[in-house]
Amino acid sequence: MTVAELEFDPFSEDFFNGPYETYRRMREEAPVYYSERYDFYALSRHVDVAAAYKNFETYSSARGVDLAAVRSEEPMGHKSIIMMDPPEHRHMRGLVNKVFTPRAIEAMRPLVTGLVDRYLDATDPAGFDVVQDFSALFPVEVITTMLGVPEEDRQQIRLWLDTFLHREPGEVEMSEAGVQAATQMAIAYYQLVKERRAAPRDDMISALVAARVERENGELTALDNIEIAQFAVLLGGAGAETVTKLVANAVVLFARHPEQWQKLLDDRSRVPAAVEEVLRYESPNQYNVRCSREDVTLHGVTIPAGKPVFLLLGSANRDPDAWTKPEVFDIERDRTEAQNLGFGYGIHSCLGAALARMESSVALQKLLDHMPRYEVDWAGCRRVNMQNVAGWNNVPVRVLP
Repeated sequence: MTVAELEFDPFSEDFFNGPYETYRRMREEAPVYYSERYDFYALSRHVDVAAAYKNFETYSSARGVDLAAVRSEEPMGHKSIIMMDPPEHRHMRGLVNKVFTPRAIEAMRPLVTGLVDRYLDATDPAGFDVVQDFSALFPVEVITTMLGVPEEDRQQIRLWLDTFLHREPGEVEMSEAGVQAATQMAIAYYQLVKERRAAPRDDMISALVAARVERENGELTALDNIEIAQFAVLLGGAGAETVTKLVANAVVLFARHPEQWQKLLDDRSRVPAAVEEVLRYESPNQYNVRCSREDVTLHGVTIPAGKPVFLLLGSANRDPDAWTKPEVFDIERDRTEAQNLGFGYGIHSCLGAALARMESSVALQKLLDHMPRYEVDWAGCRRVNMQNVAGWNNVPVRVLP
């Protein structure tokens, strides 16, 4: 029996359908993988991915965090916070962190609970799609409410996001429809920033309009309209997509592992640990891309300066050198064994991680009430084909008596 040649293609149907066997081979055979097709490198072991996240001096975000951006030779204009390195990043991050304090997030719980109840109560127990009827709907409402988006426009933000993140197999660049969706969303946020500058309200965009940030030269200045609009695009996207996919991934995983679902039914205090295990086992974010600032040699392979480097957090979270029996889905596993990289690590760890954890926990609690016993229509399940984001587009379920 011949062993198939190892190929990692993050834009392939194989990747979209689940890359974990490829990840295993990469960790064992090519921990520093080089793609001739796309001219990038990829790190797959936990120790290397975690170290790279922390080492912004070698692995820079300044040229972007996806392959198309890092490979582009176009000069960068305004940069979003995820495309910054210190000290610029520290100043901007400090500004946004004020919005995501534990107290501020806890204050959002009634809104989250109300939205989860609203959408779940509207579903048909005889059969509904966990994604399209539930998990795609409430997270975007939460984050866009925080931003200050008018109610009638909130679901449109989600539709734009889905369009510009979508990739057909083999497609690295955004499609024409994706470019149009990204442009429309940016314009909508830009218009909202202008409105809030003229008439502030009690929302995140108004707070960003009023804020002052320390620039690289030490000067304190206001953010301009484009900077704030880019913040909104980033936060709106991450806030919507992450929870949507995390909740759907949870429903699928618990259907495959009913004994784990029973543990939650027996003890609701395990819900936060369950969220962490879903995040580890099948993270909605499978990778981030960095650009090497200098030649770096790992495992006998030299990554030249100026190359895209994939940090495969989805692989790192299944690394047996970091986790005991990582291929086993176990909500009671020892979470202190290793760093869960599902929300990134270091200075670019997810801004809204605590909010996403809270939303996912509320959703799981409500699903335990709503469908203590359920079955998934596996034939109707469809995965998304998205850049950076992994998960389900359709998860049809039936609530059992």
